[in-house]
Amino acid sequence: MTLKTTLLLTLPPLLWAGNAVVGRLMVGSVAPLTLNFLRWVLAALILMPLGWRVLRPGSPLWPRWRSFALLGLLGVGSYNSLQYLALQTSTPLNVTLIAASMPVWMLAVGALLYGERPRLVQLWGAVFSLAGVMLVIARGSWVALMQVRLVPGDLYMIVAVILWALYSWMLARPRDPAPRQWPWAEFLLAQIVFGVGWATLASGGESLLREVRFDWTLPVIGALAYVAIAASLVAYRCWGVGVGLVGPAVAAFFSNLTPVFAAVLSAALLGETPQWFHAAAFALIVGGIVVSSKR
Repeated sequence: MTLKTTLLLTLPPLLWAGNAVVGRLMVGSVAPLTLNFLRWVLAALILMPLGWRVLRPGSPLWPRWRSFALLGLLGVGSYNSLQYLALQTSTPLNVTLIAASMPVWMLAVGALLYGERPRLVQLWGAVFSLAGVMLVIARGSWVALMQVRLVPGDLYMIVAVILWALYSWMLARPRDPAPRQWPWAEFLLAQIVFGVGWATLASGGESLLREVRFDWTLPVIGALAYVAIAASLVAYRCWGVGVGLVGPAVAAFFSNLTPVFAAVLSAALLGETPQWFHAAAFALIVGGIVVSSKR
């Protein structure tokens, strides 16, 4: 665990917390599955000048299209669509708090599908991290914790977290390691292209079931640029490198920083100042990361 690795795994939770806040702000302005579709189309167009070679005839991508179709489904097509759907009825804090159960699902998927038995320090790390998450939920008061209520959108997020755990393990333990040696832009673009295909199907189904709305205002365009560049290209690149360095089980503990960042960002947008429990939760979560990363 070096400073570089720590920064690589800390930046995505910050950007994804902003993604949750932006997704909530877009409710009523952009249909959720359409937002996900536009997000990844724009990300693909931005990445195309760097990674277009992977799409050429004869590229090593095409013999492996099934693996990349599955990666695109789990990481681009499903997780983000379900998150935007969840934000229709849930709050950014609720969504990111559910996502904070990631270490549990990472350890479970690793044990069930990859034979990776969790170490004692990882279990203790989960305790520290989840304690920090609970502190944010409670806002420093356990009475407030007892009043938290789940909504239908929370179920979408639970499914999304499980799929993300599968995605991360596929990145860290690929059956064919050769694509990991490709230039990063080509490796990511290969996932996004297939993900856009899945997102197109989801957006088309959405247009058949409900009225699809997109308000072409400056704030909406700015939000789309943020989710396409910062929360997609930058965050996925950092997460992929970080997972490759430390493995998904340790990386998952960094995802617990997302609700803390979401709470701070939400408070900032409302003109409120961060409270003492945000700092205390941050300390607990970082403690969980430090404990879980020890050998």
